[in-house]
Amino acid sequence: MTSPLRLTLAGTLLAVAAIPAWAETPVVEVHKDPNCGCCTAWAEHLEAEGFEVRQHETRDMRAVKIEHGVSPGLASCHTAVVDGYVIEGHVPAADIHRLLEERPDLAGLAVPGMPHGSPGMETGRQDDYSVLGWRHDDRTPAIFSEYTH
Repeated sequence: MTSPLRLTLAGTLLAVAAIPAWAETPVVEVHKDPNCGCCTAWAEHLEAEGFEVRQHETRDMRAVKIEHGVSPGLASCHTAVVDGYVIEGHVPAADIHRLLEERPDLAGLAVPGMPHGSPGMETGRQDDYSVLGWRHDDRTPAIFSEYTH
């Protein structure tokens, strides 16, 4: 006869084993200038969408971008890393979730510049913008997603 404790333990182990790896809270390491408010607003957007965010302040963002392979054409105000991918600028959380789910062969995603209406840049104006993906071996960006208003 099987004890109720043994059945409960077996059921708990099966339930835990059924949780997919992507269900864990992804940690986003954000590198930003200490005086940048839109970077903080973007981090808050990610937290509201289920990410754990750790902010690192630096006055040498150029060095951070060089270290992570962000070309000047992809640059924005902040650079982040999540699960091995580089996230440059105001990339929406939905695109980061998609990136982590699909796991494409990309170095990262970028929203060049600081388009109005992107997460963290809610100014009342809405610019059209693209989220670009790039590879380590070929830095020619390709469109990952587009936002038109």
